[in-house]
Amino acid sequence: MSNTKPATQPSQISIRPGVGILSVLRHLNYKPWFAMAEFVDNSFQSYLQNAERLHRLHGDGFRVKVDIEIEKSDEVRIKIRDNAGGIAALDYARAFRPAVLPSDRSGLSEFGMGMKSAACWFAPKWKVRTSALGEPIEKTITFDIDTIVRDDIEELDVVETPADANDHYTEITLIDPYDKLQTRTGTKIKDHLASIYRLFLREGTLELYFNREALSYEMPRILVAPYYKDLSQPPIRWYREFSFDFGLGLKASGFAALREVASTSTAGFALFRRKRLIEGSLDDPYRPEFIFGTGNSYRRQRLIGEIQLEGFQVSHTKDGFQWDDFEEPFLELLKEQLETPTFPMLTQAEGHRARQPQRELKAEADKANARIAETVQKEVPNVLMQQSITLPFLERLPESIQPDVSAISHVIDVDHSGTTWRINIELAMDPAIEDWLTIADKASSAINAREITVRMCLVHPFMQRYCRADSMEIEALARVAAALGLSEITARDAGVPQYGTIRRNLNQLLREAFSKP
Repeated sequence: MSNTKPATQPSQISIRPGVGILSVLRHLNYKPWFAMAEFVDNSFQSYLQNAERLHRLHGDGFRVKVDIEIEKSDEVRIKIRDNAGGIAALDYARAFRPAVLPSDRSGLSEFGMGMKSAACWFAPKWKVRTSALGEPIEKTITFDIDTIVRDDIEELDVVETPADANDHYTEITLIDPYDKLQTRTGTKIKDHLASIYRLFLREGTLELYFNREALSYEMPRILVAPYYKDLSQPPIRWYREFSFDFGLGLKASGFAALREVASTSTAGFALFRRKRLIEGSLDDPYRPEFIFGTGNSYRRQRLIGEIQLEGFQVSHTKDGFQWDDFEEPFLELLKEQLETPTFPMLTQAEGHRARQPQRELKAEADKANARIAETVQKEVPNVLMQQSITLPFLERLPESIQPDVSAISHVIDVDHSGTTWRINIELAMDPAIEDWLTIADKASSAINAREITVRMCLVHPFMQRYCRADSMEIEALARVAAALGLSEITARDAGVPQYGTIRRNLNQLLREAFSKP
């Protein structure tokens, strides 16, 4: 085996035309994990193109390995190494010229810009060292973008050293990157990469490491429970696979399921093409309103799925599908798969309620209680001081309250001790209303009933800070308001003195203390 440098190997490589593009790439609308994914795409595509030769050399147990490491010293460097096929001499010139399409666009590298755009987006200077399988040479090329653009450089030197013909690897070094990838960003990149390549990791064709930690993707536990409208029936595993074709070469297949434990941030769909996630990674899931509803619905917290799409184009940064006019029919067909008379997954997602595990409930309660304690310590003493010197609350309820034309009202008649109580539960949306809770009570001879109004203000500062536009949260607080209002009325009927003091003080505390962070 010869280690002699081939005489025909050029010592320089052309990077024209389009050198000016390199300075623009820094401003691409990348997210760090999708930019990093470009390098992984190139590595895996190199493996696919050389899989037969690599397995013949190493055996059936060979796996492509990509290792991302952040080296922090005086100068931060990010290194991406792989053991794939390397960049062959036939592809070398194309690999470093901007906007030159690869000959094979059916894999993960299809735009001819992935490595170049991601590297320029990450760092002002970067280099690539590679040895291609079957070529007894290692090649290194360095890009200094500022110098290339300033001096209008169109050819770069290639440093060549002898190598074993069976060597195969590529190492990309991002030098002094713009984002130093501190702990938070680095952690997010790691978690997103595990999400993006979950299918390859799951089937074992890819080994992916981040700072020497092997990445893996853990599938959420699937809900096993009876249909909530008939709890006497046997439990169902809420998981369904599907496949449908909607013409013009457009196809979808995959599964949908309900999470056992609800999540406001990670529930939703992950959309794939060619087994690589395109849209819906980790905490940025694909949750179209047509399927998931609005606000913080229970569907948005439980419904998950992985969907393979065929026939669709993607953005050049590979972080979104180009739907054209096909997203709506896709969603309509998908909804038909998710909601059937015999398997009403969307209805179950909305209606199922699970008792929160004690451990999780305690953790969330600890957080909430700590925030409340901080507010009480900071804001409440001044309000209590004002209340202690305020004149006693007059023992008289108004017979009516100022109408709010935008309010939502429901009137119900209740028989109480032989008297009809006509109770109006009102949710007000007039910002001029000062109090969170308002009550009115009067006898009506016209209808031989007692007319009671209990009003909660939805646009009160306390509500705006701590209550989302979610029917369940509004309902919970409205029930508390109604209970407080009716309790005050029954306390007055029982002869409790100064019965309105609690409501007066509650309104003041909610506005002046507890509505603050």
